[in-house]
Amino acid sequence: MKTKLSLQWRLTLITTLCIAVICGCLTLFVYGNGVYYIDSLQHTVDTQLGDGSNATSAEIYIGIPDDAWDDFVSDFSVQVYNNKADYKKNSLLFSALMALAGGVATYFISGRALKPLCEFSDKIEEVQAQNLSDSRIEESSVAELNRLSVSYNRMLARLSEAFKTQRQFTANAAHEFRTPLAVMQLQLDLYNSTEHPTNDACAQQTIRMMTEQNERLSKMVKTLLDMSELQTVARDDEIALDALVEEVLADLEPLAQEKTIHLTAQCDAVTMTGSDILLYRLVYNLVENAIKYNTPGGTVTVGVAMQDKHIRLTVADTGTGIPEELKERVFEPFFRLDKSRSRALGGVGLGLALVREIVNVHGGSISVKDNPDGGTTFEVVF
Repeated sequence: MKTKLSLQWRLTLITTLCIAVICGCLTLFVYGNGVYYIDSLQHTVDTQLGDGSNATSAEIYIGIPDDAWDDFVSDFSVQVYNNKADYKKNSLLFSALMALAGGVATYFISGRALKPLCEFSDKIEEVQAQNLSDSRIEESSVAELNRLSVSYNRMLARLSEAFKTQRQFTANAAHEFRTPLAVMQLQLDLYNSTEHPTNDACAQQTIRMMTEQNERLSKMVKTLLDMSELQTVARDDEIALDALVEEVLADLEPLAQEKTIHLTAQCDAVTMTGSDILLYRLVYNLVENAIKYNTPGGTVTVGVAMQDKHIRLTVADTGTGIPEELKERVFEPFFRLDKSRSRALGGVGLGLALVREIVNVHGGSISVKDNPDGGTTFEVVF
């Protein structure tokens, strides 16, 4: 079995090696520099001796005539001073260069040693609720990272099981709610289809209110059921987005005419792989919201374009807009920007939450921006 060296030991060995190399180079430099300048002093003395006839290999004898002594002292003092200055300058310069070289080397070497940690971080950035099973990290050769990988994979398994349990509970609850709601709706329809002479206005109003709320609950249950089943829907259809947008606008044209809203499409011929049913629902929900929360006589513009290898789908309206601090909260389940208006329009507060889930399962992102012409723009990027 291959021995796994810890990250701490790796960095320790790297730093120790760099220090040893730098100290060795400095030692060699100091030694070489010292020998050089001592030899230069010897050269000064030899120059004063002429051909060096008074010096032997066994001993050095310096004989300086009296008339040359002053010149020798002057030249020797200058030489000593210059050697000291050169030695100081060269030592500082070499030390600075070696420190810089050591820092650069340590930076790149430690970066290579920490590369597994960077890869680990990048892998974590890709994790989403929809791809937990595909986000497992392979065993690492670094001891600390290997333990972290094991713990991380176990955490993913627990999260995956928790999400699965949550989706299963939501689906089961939605299924259980549908039966009593259908029975209630059947009884209400039967009651409304029969004349009851004894009914007063209060009873009629109560029946009407119960019918509206029952329909609203039915829509909510259907949406919750759709959200719980998103993971099981096949996403391998080849979809022409421009044709899909045209289909959505045609289906919503009656609602737009009722609200006196003008629908326009500015779509390039773009295709993508995904779920035709889910993407239709995505565009439908965005356009329907843009119509409902628009101002009378306003415009809804749907655009599809390919930019920088990304598909951009935009739905822009000319409504009253969304405050900056609430632009992220509009995707929360049951969040309402204007509760009284939302209820009057028949919304259940799950339309944009479902849109975000559909975007996520297709590996995209969605954001809310201000429309330069007034209102709001929803931008989806695949």
